[in-house]
Amino acid sequence: MVDERAGAPAFRSDQLAGFRIGVTSDRRSADLIDAFERRGASVLHAPTVHMRHADDDAPVIADTQRIIAAAPEVLLATTSYGMRRWFEVADSAGLGEDLHRVLSVTTILVRGPKARGAVRAAGLDDAGMSDEETTASLVGKVIAEFPPGTSVAVQLHGQTDEVQLRRLRDAGDHVITVAPYTWSVATDTDERASRLVDAIAGRQLDCVTFTSAPAVDGLLIAALARGRYSEVLEAFREDIVAATVGPVTSAPLVSVGIEPLQPDRFRMGALIRQVCEHLEARSTRRVSTRHGDIELRGSVAVVAGTPVRLTPTSLSLFRALVAANGAVVSRRELAVALDGGCDEHAMEVSLSRLRQSLGTPGLVATVVKRGYRLDV
Repeated sequence: MVDERAGAPAFRSDQLAGFRIGVTSDRRSADLIDAFERRGASVLHAPTVHMRHADDDAPVIADTQRIIAAAPEVLLATTSYGMRRWFEVADSAGLGEDLHRVLSVTTILVRGPKARGAVRAAGLDDAGMSDEETTASLVGKVIAEFPPGTSVAVQLHGQTDEVQLRRLRDAGDHVITVAPYTWSVATDTDERASRLVDAIAGRQLDCVTFTSAPAVDGLLIAALARGRYSEVLEAFREDIVAATVGPVTSAPLVSVGIEPLQPDRFRMGALIRQVCEHLEARSTRRVSTRHGDIELRGSVAVVAGTPVRLTPTSLSLFRALVAANGAVVSRRELAVALDGGCDEHAMEVSLSRLRQSLGTPGLVATVVKRGYRLDV
């Protein structure tokens, strides 16, 4: 389970009421979804990348045999899942005892605390952790602390990081790798990925969370395949919060001009807390009107204390009116806010439905020949 206790604000079941959050992770997604739903959020879950075992364990077994024969001086353990999966395959192939014997005299360096936990669960111990909990900093530690010619085994995490392996080889080290699992992105026909892309492009979410860089890549690839890449980027840059677990996960977003929210501590519990605090403090809009205080929390309008869940079209119109804070919004501006077009008749119909949903006559006032405004 996710540890949400340290430094967390008091739990409230309505803390995220009205907000809609997209979750892109595959493994451990249940913990993340549960944490948000218990606080009142609506969650759209669509894994954009999947971790899968190799179709054939023979390459993993062959790599394990090479590592046992080489008895490397250093092992870089990069992920908890990868280490556990490696030990499982080794045990199944009858290589578990030999692997444990070799690694018990190997200097094991871990990328982060999760990998450390997997190493210790296997009855082994590590000699240190990377400074930044990244593969790059782990490789940097080897280059700085061990002489050229060191034999280094690397447990790969999903995708081969050729840049870091090249750094080790360029430093004169002898590198052996093992890849206990691989990543695969969502297919072009994956309905869940399609729903997520459409929801982001339509700005129907308030936040989307990412716990790995491949999950970001998977979403961008899915958006490109569905012809909505530019819309997805603009939605993140303007309206939707992209929240990540740390700088490695953030890097693909930053490279396309998206500034993500990320916690100081690279943990899922810290990510949950930061999303909660950010949405409450910065994504809740408030306006005082003649009909009482108005609060817009995600897709829910709270009118004089009464929550009203809005449809996507009503939400687009109400968001524009709330943002104007009582100033007049023209029909043309509302039509553009509705769907990017200029169909003022469709906007009028949608505005009538918004008024009915709010149930407060006069709250949305008509300004003859000019447009509409909230009655502040």
